[in-house]
Amino acid sequence: MTAWLPDETTLHHGDGPCLRAGHDSDPFAELREPARHQTAQITAAGAAWLAGATAYPRSALSQWEARPTAPGVLPCGTAFDVVNVPTLFGRRMLEHLWADGPGSGPVASHRGRMLLFASPGTAQRLPSLLDWEEWGDGARTPALLCHGTGDAVTVPPLTCGDSYAGPRWLVAPDTRNPWLPGPDVLLWACVRVARSVPAPMPRISIFPLTDQGAKVYDVSRRR
Repeated sequence: MTAWLPDETTLHHGDGPCLRAGHDSDPFAELREPARHQTAQITAAGAAWLAGATAYPRSALSQWEARPTAPGVLPCGTAFDVVNVPTLFGRRMLEHLWADGPGSGPVASHRGRMLLFASPGTAQRLPSLLDWEEWGDGARTPALLCHGTGDAVTVPPLTCGDSYAGPRWLVAPDTRNPWLPGPDVLLWACVRVARSVPAPMPRISIFPLTDQGAKVYDVSRRR
């Protein structure tokens, strides 16, 4: 992700319920502080990008101003698509994307799943690419959910405390135009993870297979 870019062009001012002292009049003030910039902290520019996924960005931002600690629901298919994967598999995908690949776009966690934000059109193309790879044979290739046009996803709140148990940003959006991986990049990451997971070891026994139809006698009492 790129460096923090202050963005005040579409932000309004209102009251927020759970922000630090000195920022009660502006829920977005904390998001503009350079010292607060972290990978998992959304910025004002990132909030503006998310709001751009809606038909009325200013209204979306106004709602976030009023309730900055509440998660939101955004439509997919215009600004982004989302690939929904199990948490452990998603973490392994991120490891490969950041260590060996081009990195990732925004990523959130929600209800034991990981949401990888991708370029629009990914939800339509990725399933066919996975079918080509014969995806879906069990634990090594878990089921992936692709959310595109007509779908909506829950996104984390602008700010949350340590005890918050809802959706959280793992890699938060921080610019008005964040880079988003396409279906080819995500397919590459999926295949890398599947190939790195060892196949289940076959059960080996030194005894021959038992005949299920054979009679069993109790020989413990024989003399």
